[in-house]
Amino acid sequence: MFKRGNIHLAKLYPNKGHEVGKTRPVLIFQTNMLNDVGHTTIIVIPISTQLVNNSYPLRHRILARENLHETSEILCDQIRAIDVKRLDTQILASLTQEELILIEEKTQIVLGFD
Repeated sequence: MFKRGNIHLAKLYPNKGHEVGKTRPVLIFQTNMLNDVGHTTIIVIPISTQLVNNSYPLRHRILARENLHETSEILCDQIRAIDVKRLDTQILASLTQEELILIEEKTQIVLGFD
């Protein structure tokens, strides 16, 4: 049902402190190996329409496409696991393999895997 690289809406509230909250698009970042077996939680990266210049490696900008109507930024420093029940099943958009590789590179830096 959920596939790595797809963007869905998720209910990220309640949030604490500086965590991103409200209902917003998220990138499915978890491996399809877990997605395909119905794992009950899923690793996502929240997306924001508030654009911030010079934010490397914290953000990755993507252009509007499909049902994602605004240019947005993937918040590479806000990776989290959520229950799949927080996700809407409708796919808003899909990223290319090239875009996923760029996001992986940024998250590796953020997580200290470089």
